[in-house]
Amino acid sequence: MTRVLVVEDDPQIVRALTLSLKARMYEVGTASDGATALRLAAAYLPDVVLLDLGLPDMDGIDLIRALRGWARVPILVVSARHTPLEKVAALDAGADDYVTKPFSMDELMARLRAAIRRTEDVGAGESGIVATDDFTIDLLAKRVRRGEEDVHLTPTQWQLLEVLIRRPGRLVSHKQLLQEVWGPPYETQTHYLRVYMAQLRRKLETDPSHPRHLITEPGMGYRFEK
Repeated sequence: MTRVLVVEDDPQIVRALTLSLKARMYEVGTASDGATALRLAAAYLPDVVLLDLGLPDMDGIDLIRALRGWARVPILVVSARHTPLEKVAALDAGADDYVTKPFSMDELMARLRAAIRRTEDVGAGESGIVATDDFTIDLLAKRVRRGEEDVHLTPTQWQLLEVLIRRPGRLVSHKQLLQEVWGPPYETQTHYLRVYMAQLRRKLETDPSHPRHLITEPGMGYRFEK
């Protein structure tokens, strides 16, 4: 049974999440503060963590960093903090996704299932092949094909695509993408991303104006979905 650790200090939200998760056959552990969350994460070994950032004993960002010091468990932030800067700070600290309160339970559960699937997905595996309905990527050969035709990508386009592909389904922040592709001096140049993502969509998406695989998360970053 999939284990979920809910880190939240609001008893009503804890109760609602616990009931919803158990009804969907998840095993649930709960913690109302950061210290308890760290102890349970080590003992309980959850498959995914649902984390509120406003904890009584520490900021949730610090808890994410502490968990990331030793664990790769998916962390789904569920918080009332809603500004882009706050969301990006959580993602840069190591969160995998971010849902703003108040939230739809259906959306939250969909995000939770996606986070769990990513841990179960072997990704490209030893073959280095990532296939979607629209195109196929060979990471080892650095080659992209649409149908029977090769798609030419510039080195920068390839680097941007590769960063996203190696984190399937995970939200990658603007800052992280800019640092990895262009370097730290460019971490505020978000217009670079808009230009290059538009180029990639024109080359890879069937309908670039309604992308299925190269997804924008407004104000936060991008994600690659198979």
